[in-house]
Amino acid sequence: MGILDRFRLDDRVAVITGASSGLGVVFATALAEAGADVVLGARRTEKLEDTRKAVEERGRRCVTVRTDVSSPEDCRALADAAMSEFGRLDVLVNNAGIGTAYPATKETPEQFREVIDINLNGSYWMAQAAARHMQPGSAIINVSSILALTTAGLPQAAYASSKAGVIGLSRDLAQQWTPRKGIRVNALAPGFFTSEMTDSYQEGYLETMMPRVLTGRIGDPEELAAALVFLASEAGSYVTGTTLTVDGGVTTT
Repeated sequence: MGILDRFRLDDRVAVITGASSGLGVVFATALAEAGADVVLGARRTEKLEDTRKAVEERGRRCVTVRTDVSSPEDCRALADAAMSEFGRLDVLVNNAGIGTAYPATKETPEQFREVIDINLNGSYWMAQAAARHMQPGSAIINVSSILALTTAGLPQAAYASSKAGVIGLSRDLAQQWTPRKGIRVNALAPGFFTSEMTDSYQEGYLETMMPRVLTGRIGDPEELAAALVFLASEAGSYVTGTTLTVDGGVTTT
């Protein structure tokens, strides 16, 4: 196998949550370009159809399933859809997530729990459902954030806690599943990339963050997708239990 061949995902099946917009769409199309058939899950089914078309335009097969990852039943249904349609499940990308910015003295229990339930608990339920079907050589990538490792000036206790939990979850699942099941589990920690979340930031916020970004710019989503393909493919076959930061150097400052 040549070096470039290691990045191919031909005959593999990837499940992606939060696939209706933003980075989820970029991840889906990147995995399709690498050769994978794709199963898409999200709550907004009408937007999932746009992602499905983008995958099929790249010559791969695609299935969409309405999925709320805070529901263990929905997570099992999404994993089962991959098996019933394609007969296998090789890659899981836990991308579904929400972000809030409430001051810690004002955040309600319901607001805090909602973020944890989707970002952290949802990643666990989905990983659990997928791992029951995965064969040795499979990969799980849990999307965390650099806010699990540093702060960025916003009041984001729930989001930061959930994403730090995703890193701990990834590490623990790797030590459980890599030796016994041959499933690699890693976390991907993006910095500032164009997405629905960054679109919601107050005007001027990203500009104030640029002095901390060694590359001096916001990331291109395809740069993050390339790192995802590495972790999902044989190119990353010796990588498990780790967190890959793709942040332009923010976490070094």
